Amino acid sequence: MMASQAISAPPHVPADRVIDFDLYNFPVEGLEYQATMRRIFQSNPARVLWTPHNGGHWIVKNNQDVATVLADNDHFSSRRIMVTTEDQQRPPLVPLQLDPPHHAPYRALLQAALSPKAVGKLGDRARELSIELIEGFKRDGHCEFIGQFAQHLPIAIFMEIVGLPAEDRPYLTEVAETAMRGETEEIRNEAAGKLMMYGMAKVAERRANPGNDLISTIVKAEVEGKPIDDFPLTGMILLLLLGGLDTVASTLGFYAQFLATHPEHRRQLVENPELIANANEELLRRFPIAILAREVKADFTLDGITMKAGEMVLAPTPMDGLDEHKFADPLTVDFNREKPGANSTFGGGVHRCVGSMLARTELRIFLEEWLKRIPDFAVKPGFEPKVSARSVATITRLELVWDPASVK
Repeated sequence: MMASQAISAPPHVPADRVIDFDLYNFPVEGLEYQATMRRIFQSNPARVLWTPHNGGHWIVKNNQDVATVLADNDHFSSRRIMVTTEDQQRPPLVPLQLDPPHHAPYRALLQAALSPKAVGKLGDRARELSIELIEGFKRDGHCEFIGQFAQHLPIAIFMEIVGLPAEDRPYLTEVAETAMRGETEEIRNEAAGKLMMYGMAKVAERRANPGNDLISTIVKAEVEGKPIDDFPLTGMILLLLLGGLDTVASTLGFYAQFLATHPEHRRQLVENPELIANANEELLRRFPIAILAREVKADFTLDGITMKAGEMVLAPTPMDGLDEHKFADPLTVDFNREKPGANSTFGGGVHRCVGSMLARTELRIFLEEWLKRIPDFAVKPGFEPKVSARSVATITRLELVWDPASVK
């Protein structure tokens, strides 16, 4: 990916706070996306940094400051959620890009579809599908994990929630990947446009013939006494598609890669399955994939630095989970760690991920059902996985191998 054009630091940015960091083009060491980002930020001891890349923006780098930026809606707005010089002409991602209190009625629609009762039923379906997928290839002794599992399990569940036909999954997965991580702004915008056209075509279908799916619920809903207008509705459907088609699938890749390369951790879970729930939280803490950003709404002073209204600030979720002041030895994965779930992997504040309960359920079920059937596996010799990232990191391909005689 080409490096962004850097700008000069404005007068209120002290020279000792400037760091050469381009979120969309920094050298990841191996697959250690999160640890590499942490190492780069820790090269400067200050709590608040500024980079000249991607239009110039601030960076907060410890758990308290990340939490502050994500939770303080008086000073930090979600109307812009990416550091970029790109012209974002698409509708806002509703409710993610709406500030309180305007976000609340839209968020409530999504929360109802992802209630604990609903997630319980979806979890049962996720378990059935996990078993079906694993049983389908376990005796082959190999699989391409991303395409054969990670992009099947959570996406199939999502498509059931929104009532989309299963045969559309390959097309939607490919377009969502391009919209999130395409090489150029033009390519990403074109893909986002395809998702919006697809989504609004489904909206038209539900208006004519509503069902019990989430898109139908949104179409039938009223906000402030009237149906949702097409402009915010388009952004809401786009957010659903991007979130449902990408994030859990991306997280699964980091889970599988870690377990494939750390047999002692894998064996610990095989022998002590009661640790899986805590291991799930620990892996979420260690491998966050979302890099969040906010627009400064009103001048705010932090660590002796004044961020001015209109400027952007990066709040990288890995810098919460990997903060040594919050988690001892944070780069080490410890399945016995106390309270690893006290992290910002799913964001924070009023915009904390509405699907976090379902995501946790799907990830835990993967650990339970995979390790029960394929307890020993590794990355295929000679294969080098790669991380692709913009605001969400993913492993693009992951070739796994195992001895077919070892499967259960």
